[in-house]
Amino acid sequence: MIYVDPKTLERVNQWLTPFFDLATQQTIKEMIAQDPEGLEDSFYKNLEFGTGGMRGVMGVGDNRINKYTLGKNTQGLSNYLKTQFPNEKLQIAIAYDCRHNSKELAGLVAEVFSANGIVVFLFSDLRATPELSFAVRHLNCQCGIVLTASHNPPEYNGYKVYWKDGGQLVPPQDGEIIAEINSLSYTDIKFEANEALISLINSGVDKAFAKASIKNGSFNTSQEAKDNLKIVFTSLHGTSITMIPRVLEEAGYTDVHIVEAQASPDGDFPTVKSPNPEEPEALKMALELADEVGADIVIGTDPDCDRLGIAVRDANGVMTMLNGNQAMAIKTYFLLEQWKKQGKLDGNQFIASTIVSTPMIRKIAEMFNVDYKEGLTGFKWIAKMVKDFPEQEFIGGGEESFAYMVGDFVRDKDAVTATLLVCEIAAQQKNTGSSMYAYLQNIYDQLGFYKEHLISIVKKGKKGAEEISELMKNLRENPFSEIAGSKVIRIEDYSKDKAFNILTGTSEALNIPVSNVLIYFTQDGSKLAARPSGTEPKIKFYISVNSDSEDVLQKKIDNIISHLNMG
Repeated sequence: MIYVDPKTLERVNQWLTPFFDLATQQTIKEMIAQDPEGLEDSFYKNLEFGTGGMRGVMGVGDNRINKYTLGKNTQGLSNYLKTQFPNEKLQIAIAYDCRHNSKELAGLVAEVFSANGIVVFLFSDLRATPELSFAVRHLNCQCGIVLTASHNPPEYNGYKVYWKDGGQLVPPQDGEIIAEINSLSYTDIKFEANEALISLINSGVDKAFAKASIKNGSFNTSQEAKDNLKIVFTSLHGTSITMIPRVLEEAGYTDVHIVEAQASPDGDFPTVKSPNPEEPEALKMALELADEVGADIVIGTDPDCDRLGIAVRDANGVMTMLNGNQAMAIKTYFLLEQWKKQGKLDGNQFIASTIVSTPMIRKIAEMFNVDYKEGLTGFKWIAKMVKDFPEQEFIGGGEESFAYMVGDFVRDKDAVTATLLVCEIAAQQKNTGSSMYAYLQNIYDQLGFYKEHLISIVKKGKKGAEEISELMKNLRENPFSEIAGSKVIRIEDYSKDKAFNILTGTSEALNIPVSNVLIYFTQDGSKLAARPSGTEPKIKFYISVNSDSEDVLQKKIDNIISHLNMG
């Protein structure tokens, strides 16, 4: 017999009242009889906003994505918008991805907003997430929503909120909205739509977004170089198929080979174990096609088109995956190189990255005498930097998660423009007899060799969340004094907004918003960060090492992995 907490039972009983539809009630009754453990996990807490909004498994209950949890969020957000913009006509843009129920849930969210007297611009079909960020400002909206769960498994969906600047919610707004949502009962949700306030949008916004992407992602590449670049592209059954082929064609790239078996949007992602371009296995079909046609570069995007995986030919002509840090270093270096060539670097520009990403980005900024800003994980923090420093020009920024943002016309990670940028780099390098791989080696020659490694440990459900919490607690209460034989010299604890200098016994404020992240720095220049995911049931360990010799990098990483005893 599975024990169900009394507080959880209270939540369950609320969902068995007449306000909830009969199908929902019937599903709950079946869970009570047949799946009490699943019942506990579905109701023991409310889904929470994390670094990427609210994301979770679809199903009944407070801890699931469904019409009631999304309806309550939307009602709370509607109330909040009215307090923030009391004398304005409220407008909101809504997009959705290829996942199961995304279209239906987007329609439901639109209905609740309209029931609250808010004008809704709803995309007529699935769209890339960066286009939603663009649309918020393009259509003069105060807010935007996209229904997506990025590269999570098929049973997931999610709800990402964007503010009027086109960036995702940041404190204190997210906390204020959560407080408003939590103050509501499900019976406060207004489900009766005002259809007159809902408009479908399509080609007009598409055209404007494509034009802006080409403007920001193009860098004087000759047509000869573009014609000479052979590209393989896969959308991994996601939304990028609606925009990336179009942008590449309009930008002048003529030799693009699409993985047709993965071109149709499909929430089951039938040809991959996981639609995550961070994982080489996801690009297997694209890599096979690349060898078949003799391609120079492979690009694959995740389902909502904000991350991209890249493979290029190494010195031996073998297709090799670039990790997120390597790709970010190449893109950043190229952007600054181009800006310098054009005489546009005047000391008033900045680039940005995150605390768990490679230290190379700071080094690149120093090389070009450009300001470098660093924030917490998540592009909402990079978007906030753009908003907080309007007197400076934002050139580009990214993080280790295979994501990048070029310019400020989109205020979120953007695989559309980043794909074009990568093709510009590859085309220009090939046209001079070089390659992207050689370009990366040149950066290493100037800055030293860096290598990163990510360990992700999945811990599902209530028990998993408790295990992750206990692990972080232990890392704080019993900190490492050395890691893989190298003395720990600095510990940054973002939950306390403190950096501790172990050598001097002193501490200083980090001046970054509080977050559940812990970073160790060692005497030999290695870096180990521990961070529970804000949107997935996992904890991530980020390892970064550097050396003047490339040969010792993997050994350093292996030693740290061995020290962690996490294989």
